[in-house]
Amino acid sequence: MSEARALYKEAFAHFVSDRLDDAVATYRKALDADPLLAIAWNGLAMALAQSGDLDGALEAARKLVELEPEEPLGHTSLSIFYQRKGMIPEAEAEKALAMRLGMKRKPA
Repeated sequence: MSEARALYKEAFAHFVSDRLDDAVATYRKALDADPLLAIAWNGLAMALAQSGDLDGALEAARKLVELEPEEPLGHTSLSIFYQRKGMIPEAEAEKALAMRLGMKRKPA
């Protein structure tokens, strides 16, 4: 297992134990080790949102979408964070995109 993945797992353990400061710090260490580790960007976004830093959460979710533009997860996260900030048109656009991407992934 790579150092970044090991740090990601440690950060996730902090997150589920509600140690948000430790989670954020460890997600950042994982991303320092591998800035392309999309799952760590998602974790960072969720930890930042849970700790009340919606601007930071939006930034991390945008990076996730940049890395994985065809994955619905990042767009769903963006939608939620935009909604929490009262940015309803942006939230609705991201939700619609996430739904379209999700539909493309289902087998016919």
